[in-house]
Amino acid sequence: MARGAPVRNPAAKNRAAPNSRVVVSVKRLFSQESPHYVVMVAIVLFLVIFGLVMVLSSSFVDSALGNDGNFFAVFLRQAMWVLIGIPVMFLLARVQPIAILRAAPAGLLAAFFLQSLVFTPLGVTSGGNRNWIALGNFSAQPSELLKVTLILWMAAILSSRLEAIGELRTLVTPLGIGVVASIGMVMVGGDLGTVGVMVVVVIGVVFLAGVRLRHLASILVVVAVLGAMAALFAPSRVRRISTWFSGCTEDEYLTTCWQTVHSTFALGSGGVFGVGLGNSRAKWSWLPEAETDFIFAIVGEELGLLGAGLVIVCFVVLAVTMAHLVRKNPDPFARLVTAGVMVWLIGQALINIAVVLELLPVLGIPLPFMSVGGSALLSSLAAVGIVMALNRAGAISVTEHYSAARGRRR
Repeated sequence: MARGAPVRNPAAKNRAAPNSRVVVSVKRLFSQESPHYVVMVAIVLFLVIFGLVMVLSSSFVDSALGNDGNFFAVFLRQAMWVLIGIPVMFLLARVQPIAILRAAPAGLLAAFFLQSLVFTPLGVTSGGNRNWIALGNFSAQPSELLKVTLILWMAAILSSRLEAIGELRTLVTPLGIGVVASIGMVMVGGDLGTVGVMVVVVIGVVFLAGVRLRHLASILVVVAVLGAMAALFAPSRVRRISTWFSGCTEDEYLTTCWQTVHSTFALGSGGVFGVGLGNSRAKWSWLPEAETDFIFAIVGEELGLLGAGLVIVCFVVLAVTMAHLVRKNPDPFARLVTAGVMVWLIGQALINIAVVLELLPVLGIPLPFMSVGGSALLSSLAAVGIVMALNRAGAISVTEHYSAARGRRR
């Protein structure tokens, strides 16, 4: 060996190789994607990890009380869903758009079947809503899958009928039948919060598809009438809404006002910088559903205005990036699916935050990517994975597929 020549260590080279391959794989995965695509994925991953931290902080008290002293039971269940959901998101991101389009009808039928199980002995009532199924220790909320499949099915129908979108019959059959059946099944279970989110999604998709405004106004009137009738059949919801309109009294403090009042206390006590991560007082059995519907209040209490503002900014950035993807994608199916998922996730986040801020009555809507709930998290990540698949560079769009097929037939 020549004097002064560098000494090579094969073992060190082999140790560094796996890390290098991981870096190269990640770079290759996103090298051709647009900045908005990359930012969208980064924001989703940040919200999931940040949400996992807040789940641990907000749930350990109730977790210990309800799980024989196990402070980490709720956190570990949510972490398991994160470990399942993120790989599912990236796997779906590699699916070709034409396969997603073809699977839309079968997916909606599968979601119908699972939602129908709610009304069998497998169904479970929680919080006055019969919207869960349980099999042993496993439980799930089929309506979360129904949201995803309904968006895909609506996009498939509308993208093939854009030239007739101005005609009312396009909105009635088959679109109206599928939408009414989907929302009706959830409404029968009494989950008006989920129904509200689904209605927002439907209106958003048909509006972005180019439906006439007078037809959209007719839809809104019908939805408002049906929503009012459904609320009247649920006395607890009538009390919530009337209390929200009139304000809390001393008699209502211990009942309908408890959650909202203590949510406001939690946010107010956080100030600008918060009381510190893990130091919330509201989660000590003062604020029900602290790790689910009211996790935003715990963020505001522990991390203050800065932490709550960060969550809001993340959802705003997510909305901007997804709107850019909608605007840039030339394929109608991809545009409508991306728009539907955007309206769903951002609309649900706005509703959840509005409830915590007492701008809306309590509706039982979780905060996407952050609240506890395996089926909600898995469905949200799956929807983002589908959006990634429809907007990634190199994917053959539905329009390109059919154009190529026509060219081959010629």
